[in-house]
Amino acid sequence: MQWLIKNKFLIIRRTSQIGILLLFFLANCSLITIGHKKHLVLQGDLSGFESGERNLAIANTKEALLKNPILQGNLSTSKIFDKIPMSDPLAFLQIFLAGGAISFDLLLGVGVVLALYGIFLGRGFCAFVCPINLITDLANLLRRILRIENIRFISFSRNTKYIILALALVLSFAFGMLAWESINPISMLHRGVVFGMGTGFFGVLTVFLFDLFMLKNGFCGHLCPLGATYSIIGAKSLLKVQYHLNKCTKCMQCIRICPESQVLHLIGKQSGFVTKTACIKCGRCIEVCNDDALNFNILHFNKEKK
Repeated sequence: MQWLIKNKFLIIRRTSQIGILLLFFLANCSLITIGHKKHLVLQGDLSGFESGERNLAIANTKEALLKNPILQGNLSTSKIFDKIPMSDPLAFLQIFLAGGAISFDLLLGVGVVLALYGIFLGRGFCAFVCPINLITDLANLLRRILRIENIRFISFSRNTKYIILALALVLSFAFGMLAWESINPISMLHRGVVFGMGTGFFGVLTVFLFDLFMLKNGFCGHLCPLGATYSIIGAKSLLKVQYHLNKCTKCMQCIRICPESQVLHLIGKQSGFVTKTACIKCGRCIEVCNDDALNFNILHFNKEKK
């Protein structure tokens, strides 16, 4: 029980990330009735049927496994309870610049995401939704186990992700295509889990090996343009990590565990809020702090007494 309480944010994050993938997966499952028997079909795969049954399966009406799926679509564009649209802001910008059609649902979905993350959650998408975070966190865990967490064979500025973001938008405009989506490992992993892993496996494996052996938090912290997009969107978000200098014993466990350790520059220096936009709101710094010197708070809502 103590471990569960101590790691509550980690548990919430993993439940959220895996749960979202599971909901997308189940929304793409269906039941096919042949004769008086119902057959479960995953992602439209009819390979388990004999040739004669396969023709019947194609001809028969399919019914969704979930009558009212909670989540439908993908991480680029989806609907919650078939009512509330959610749209990836980076995908939206690429579609717009590439000259694609902008539907009302797509526009409304972007508005919902901008409101949710811009006002409150900031870059929280990276910690609570993005499936690639599962892969990069595993790489970071193995780095600590193997005691190679400070080893790097390559170096990039953390601002490189903003350059890649700008490049993705320029290429989308120039060539009329969604430039980043064609190589996006986040989309590759999502499609792999929901529809079956194909060549996208190698893209995901590349991210894992890059983070494990080349550069700690290399993809998410240095290269991912979606992370850069949410950093910009959440620049003025209200949910922040708050630091209390008077409680801190300067053990620096928070610095060690944080995937964006540069945001914790105030540790050991002064009390205040972590206002750097790169913070992904994962809560790991709070969980490893035995001094209760860190907590989540609403910016300026509960100011520390002088």
